[in-house]
Amino acid sequence: MAADGHRIRRIDWPGGAQAVRGSILFFPGRGDNYEKYLETLEEWHREGWRVTAADWRGQAGSGRLGADATTGHVDDFAIWVEDLAAFWRGWKAVTPGPHVLAGHSMGGHLVMRAVVEERVDPDALVLSAPMLGMAGPPLPLPVLSWIARLMTVIGAPTRPAWKWSEKPGEMPTDRQQLLTHDPDRYADEVWWRKERPELVMGPGSWKWVERAYASSRAIFARGGLEQVGVPVLIVATRRDRLVSHAAIEKACARLPECESVDFGSDAHHEILRETDAVRGRAMAAIADFLDRKAPAAR
Repeated sequence: MAADGHRIRRIDWPGGAQAVRGSILFFPGRGDNYEKYLETLEEWHREGWRVTAADWRGQAGSGRLGADATTGHVDDFAIWVEDLAAFWRGWKAVTPGPHVLAGHSMGGHLVMRAVVEERVDPDALVLSAPMLGMAGPPLPLPVLSWIARLMTVIGAPTRPAWKWSEKPGEMPTDRQQLLTHDPDRYADEVWWRKERPELVMGPGSWKWVERAYASSRAIFARGGLEQVGVPVLIVATRRDRLVSHAAIEKACARLPECESVDFGSDAHHEILRETDAVRGRAMAAIADFLDRKAPAAR
């Protein structure tokens, strides 16, 4: 439950009788749901972590904020940062440390912004293909922000910012090529969408796009990233067609303590749902990073 009473869907692995390694809080990306990451969350749990994941307000099992059931809309990313800060306070108070905050894509963007704004205080941060910038026209961020703001004025800001598919409600035929090389893991997402139609989400709204650019500008504001005192690991791919790899590199260069694991043509956007070889390398890098930067409490 958010501070204003909005219901936030979550899932928890409380840990067994053995000593708990620590606690990980994970947030998925735009249009995502935590079902997509059950494999990863369960793997962390088997390693001894107490694991929690949640859906962002306005998507998957946490309701909707737009004019229809499938367009991803939000009035301001600050709403999500506030939700995260409140969730973090309550979760941290009842879970054993060290406390790790993890996020994929838009989830990575939001947890990074919350750290930059000192709204959360994790012992370590793990980001998968974080949406620190969006792939698209090679224009300066202020120009992209201005164009998106114009689009919210000349039409309904809740309208979809891009086309979903030729048949409303059906996913684009080339969608898998944006996300993963692994057909079985992609089929798993399709299965969950069929079994739980409330998880289905399509394009973001123009207001979402405009606020995403504004939020990126907030993250990259002068001096913000440089004052982050949290060790950060970023797993990303240079071939990402959804988020900007250049923005990821710029952020990592400015962070005082940042490590990165980069993939190439062997990985699409969803690295934690990629082929076994790619995913295995990413998960091993995360485990090593956490062993060094968030060691188990004695």
